[in-house]
Amino acid sequence: METIFNDLYKKYHSDLFNFLYYMVQSREQAEDLVQEVYIRVLKSYQHFKGESSEKTWLIAIARNVAIDFFRKQKGLNQRMIKKVEIFDLQVKDESPLPEEIIFQSEETKLMYRCLEKCTVDQRSVIILRYIQELSILETAQVLGWKESKVKTTQHRAIKQLKTFMNKTLRKEMAG
Repeated sequence: METIFNDLYKKYHSDLFNFLYYMVQSREQAEDLVQEVYIRVLKSYQHFKGESSEKTWLIAIARNVAIDFFRKQKGLNQRMIKKVEIFDLQVKDESPLPEEIIFQSEETKLMYRCLEKCTVDQRSVIILRYIQELSILETAQVLGWKESKVKTTQHRAIKQLKTFMNKTLRKEMAG
């Protein structure tokens, strides 16, 4: 089991951390949540049937950990439960690590700020599709959805994110 765990850690730690970072927008919180993911992996690995890839299985666990975190924050941040979709920026795997965001374009920084305003589902789809570069099928497996729901949520997320970005830009230009 230790060898399996070490292999999973080496292969997917960066993906898990980045996914959780983009979900919670906090390096420290993402680090704590990654530890929770590994605790759940240790407890449930014997139930992994191989029906999806290890990566989609791990990201599904990470998403559930993030949702649990948002639920615990419910009183502080009710809106987070309803978040998660992204728009069509070319934020592929060459996207910067969280610490590299400092050097990103203003438009990309704005996109990440506005991503926080999306529902959890919208944010999840955007991160999985555009940052983690999962296919529609892989995204559906992670989320436990049908592919059609992923496509619909992605479309709505992109539209919503663009709206948030436009509103934010107008406020900043007027302010």
